[in-house]
Amino acid sequence: MDPGPIFQMATGYWASQTFLTANRIGLFETLAGGPLTVEGVAARLATAPRATRLLMNACAALGLLHRDGAQYSNSPSAAAFLVPGSPGYLGDSLLYADDLYRTWADLETAVRSGAPPAPPEAILGDDPIKTRHFVRGMHHRAIGVGRALVEMLDLTGRRRLLDVGGGPGTYSCLLAGRFPELRCTVLDLPPVVTIAREIIAALSAADRVDTLAGDFHDTDFPADNDVVLISGLLHRESEDGCREAFRRAGAALRPGGLLVVSDVMTDEGGDAPPFATLFGLNMLLTSTDGGVHSHAGCQRWMAEAGFQQVTARPFPPPMPHWVVTGTRP
Repeated sequence: MDPGPIFQMATGYWASQTFLTANRIGLFETLAGGPLTVEGVAARLATAPRATRLLMNACAALGLLHRDGAQYSNSPSAAAFLVPGSPGYLGDSLLYADDLYRTWADLETAVRSGAPPAPPEAILGDDPIKTRHFVRGMHHRAIGVGRALVEMLDLTGRRRLLDVGGGPGTYSCLLAGRFPELRCTVLDLPPVVTIAREIIAALSAADRVDTLAGDFHDTDFPADNDVVLISGLLHRESEDGCREAFRRAGAALRPGGLLVVSDVMTDEGGDAPPFATLFGLNMLLTSTDGGVHSHAGCQRWMAEAGFQQVTARPFPPPMPHWVVTGTRP
């Protein structure tokens, strides 16, 4: 048998920390203007030349940089996704991943105690920098996921959407852009909503997307909605929390209204796909009741909450997300 995969898992953090460090210090942004030598990069970043050479060579080996003699430049993927201002920029979401790096070292503590070693409040308002990294990071991730979600939904003729725990408001902005009659309200915590308003304004959607500051656990939901969207929220909740969210969503919908649930989900057994299972551990580390739920379980809870015509569909590969919908009678 080949022990290679075992060693690859054991040293997997070598590559991730190389990548995250390069992003954090601005290596890809520095090379956005064109090729540079190691000495040129070190001078601009105020880093040690020998150490910078080792980092840049590792990035080249990982396919993030291209070396031509003494000159280094961004690879096509780095230029597309790691340079600020590029349409596909993901650097902000990587800063959130960077914030979690040391938290993952406490996985054993979380497994033994069942409690998150990273205070959930840190990314939800207590630490302004981490909160901004989190909300901006969720926005950049949500752009790709949201574009897929928009194509999977037909909200023609529906006028009012409540986005529960809507974070940066990205999904609401994309849906409002696709369906001109739709007006959306994003409900989330006050520190999150503050940043969401910046993002909504930057997307030129402030005339169609409102915000409501509050905790969805106890803030009254606005009534008479045509659609309630719960996206990227279930993985922070226990089964009981999910059931309660569905019950409250039903009460906030008009008859015939649509509940849309979108999240990373596993199969019914809970042990596939790999990303979803690892994502569940990430939520264990960062939220009190966090984990990952199955799409089959989500369908059952929605039906038990009184919704009809409950269906579940996977997102296009390779996204590990599902969308589950149900109609209030």
